[in-house]
Amino acid sequence: MKKPTFADLSIFFVKYAFNTRFFLAGLTRKSKIAHNIIDKLLFEDDEIIVIPNTINLNKNNANKKTIQNIPIEKKIDESKSSFLPTEILKKAVSESKNVAIMHNCICRTSNDCKDYPQDIGCIFMGPAVKRIPKHLCKEVSAEEAIEHINKADATGLSHLIGRNKIDSVWMNVGPKEELLTVCHCCPCCCLWKVVPNLEDDIGDRVEKLEGVNVETHSEKCSGCKLCIDSCFVKAISFNEETNTIEINQNKCRGCGKCVNICKKDAISINYTQQSVDAILDRIKNLVDYTK
Repeated sequence: MKKPTFADLSIFFVKYAFNTRFFLAGLTRKSKIAHNIIDKLLFEDDEIIVIPNTINLNKNNANKKTIQNIPIEKKIDESKSSFLPTEILKKAVSESKNVAIMHNCICRTSNDCKDYPQDIGCIFMGPAVKRIPKHLCKEVSAEEAIEHINKADATGLSHLIGRNKIDSVWMNVGPKEELLTVCHCCPCCCLWKVVPNLEDDIGDRVEKLEGVNVETHSEKCSGCKLCIDSCFVKAISFNEETNTIEINQNKCRGCGKCVNICKKDAISINYTQQSVDAILDRIKNLVDYTK
């Protein structure tokens, strides 16, 4: 009989404890001691950037000439091009020496998700990829990883990219500086739905990508409130007086889930021209995934 690995034991614990994540996150607000322990063990020095779903931007910007795909094999020149945010992931993947895809999403399998594919797992990059147990992930080419991103986009998932200590801990592949994680998140099972429960100094490490703006169009809103349930940071509320939705821009992380779920096009997500190289350099400062 094969001896269980540390990662196997971690998966067992994660699946058992997954539905207690809101309670555990809430402890960071109630107890300074719990805050320090949870932060040290799971979130220390995290920096995670939300990347909107490309399909949502395509829908909202179909007639805008400033938005275009950029070939990943070419250097992105901020003075000449605008871009779709998913291209940031593809550019990072194309530059990474070590890339692996997790066989399943541990969040959706733990929650037994029925609405989104459980087999679209995280992408990992960086030197630590070589230390991930083979039965959890498979190493892939850049082309395979980009195909995986496209598949996640097509199913309506949004993306997070950054250094996420919890992944280096449960897979026992530290140090955290050698692992870059790309999550493909659904509105029902995403681990980061705990952000509103976390103390602000931890929750604020999950950031909106600079230049992303989510807008409402009250004349189109039917009041179905589906978008409220889709928001993982509880940034959307319903104004009973005006019978329309409102978005708290200070809470919004710009993931685009609300845009994807709205059937009336009452919410749009827009992206202004930004320096891609600056964003990629920021990601590379978290983890040198080109080693």
